[in-house]
Amino acid sequence: MAELNSLEELGQATETEEVQAPVHVQKLDEHGRAYATGKRKDAVARVWIKPGTGKITVNKKDFSEYFARPVLQMILQQPIVAAARDGQFDVIATVTGGGLSGQAGAVRHGISKALTHYEPALRAVLKKGGFLTRDSRVVERKKYGKAKARRSFQFSKR
Repeated sequence: MAELNSLEELGQATETEEVQAPVHVQKLDEHGRAYATGKRKDAVARVWIKPGTGKITVNKKDFSEYFARPVLQMILQQPIVAAARDGQFDVIATVTGGGLSGQAGAVRHGISKALTHYEPALRAVLKKGGFLTRDSRVVERKKYGKAKARRSFQFSKR
C-alpha cells in the first residue's frame, strides 16, 4: 500500500510541472558576429551580422552593385526594416547557386535567421512577417518520356 501512495505522489508531481517554451539564447562567434545560413530554390547564402553602420556586402561587393534591380535590393532590406534595426548592423554575405532572385531570397532568409541569433527578442516580429520560413519551392525534375518536367512531346497523328 505504501508503494501505491508513493506512486500517486510521483504522478501528482509530474502533473503540476508545466511545460516551458523553448528559451532562445544569443549565439555569437568569437568575433561578436551572428551567423546563419539562408536558402531559397538552389541558392545558399552564408550571412554574418555585427553591429555597425548598416553596410550590406554580398560576395565582396556592395549589395546595390550585386543586386542591380531595386526589387531585389528591397527584398534584402525587408527583415532589417521590419525589425526596426535600419542602419544598426553590418551584413556580410556570400551566396552561391541559383539565379539573382533566388540569391536575394536566400540572403533575406539568412539575414532574418542571423538577426534572431543576435537578438532573440526579434524572433516574434520576424516570424510574423514570414521571414524565418524557408521558401521550399524548387524546380521540379525532368521525367523520362517527357520534354520537360510535365510537358509531353508534341503529338503527331501521322
